[in-house]
Amino acid sequence: MIETIEGHLYDYPKYYDVLFGSEWREELDFLVGAFDLYSLRTVSTVFEPACGTGRLLVRLAKAGYEVGGVDLNESAVDYCNDRLERQGFDRCAFVGDMTSFKLPRKVGAAFNLINGFRHLLSEQEAIAHLNCVANILPVGGLYVLGLHLTPTVGVPLQKESWTARRGQLRITTRMWTLDSSLRKRIERVGFTYHVHTPSKKFRVADEIQFRTYTRAQFLQLIRKIETFEIAETFDFDCDLEVPVELDDATQDVIFILRKCKL
Repeated sequence: MIETIEGHLYDYPKYYDVLFGSEWREELDFLVGAFDLYSLRTVSTVFEPACGTGRLLVRLAKAGYEVGGVDLNESAVDYCNDRLERQGFDRCAFVGDMTSFKLPRKVGAAFNLINGFRHLLSEQEAIAHLNCVANILPVGGLYVLGLHLTPTVGVPLQKESWTARRGQLRITTRMWTLDSSLRKRIERVGFTYHVHTPSKKFRVADEIQFRTYTRAQFLQLIRKIETFEIAETFDFDCDLEVPVELDDATQDVIFILRKCKL
C-alpha cells in the first residue's frame, strides 16, 4: 500500500511548485500584457499576496520588475526566497497575513491568480484584504485577481485531476468538492498529491475550505470597496485577445481590477 500522509499541502512547496508551475509562461505573458494594457501608470514594481513558492515572482524579477510577496506559510516563503536568492535577487517575500500587510511604499501592480483570495472565509476578511491591496497601489494601479466563481446556471466543476513532472519527480493531484453550502458560503475541497520518485511513492492528503462567490456576490463585494473598478475580465486561458463577458454560468475568471480613487 502507498503511505498516506495527512498534512497541509502548502507545507510541501516543492510539490506544489511542480504542480502549478507548468503554465508560468502563459501567466507571465498575461500579467505583463495586462500591466501594459490596463494600468494608467508604468508598472515597474509588482507585489503578490499569497505568493506561495514565488513561481511567477522569480520570472517577473528576471523580466526586470522589482518584486515582493507575502504568505502565511513559512515553508512556502522560505522556498520562494531561496529561489529568488539563487537567481541573484533579494529575499523579498515575508510571512504575513493577506488581510493586514503593509509595505513601505506603493507598487505599480499586484496579482493573485490561483484562488488564494477564496481562503478568506468571511466578508470582513475579504474587504480587509482588498483594502490592503488598494492601500499599496497608486490611483490607476492594477490588482489582477483570479478565482473560481460558483455558477447559478449549469453544473459546477466539482473535480479536477492532472499530472506534472520535473526531472524524475512525478506528481498527480486530485481535487474534489466534499460539500458546498451556498447559504454558509463555504466549500470544502479534498486535495491529494500522489508523489512518485525512483525510490519511493507516497500520498499527501489535505482538506481545504474556500469561501464561495457567485458572479453577483463578487460584483457586490467590489462595489462595497469603491476604490476598485473592473477594467476587464478574462478566463483562465490567459488570452488577452479574448476577454470574457460574465454571466451566471461563469466559473473561472481573472478580474483586472484598477484603483480608481484614493
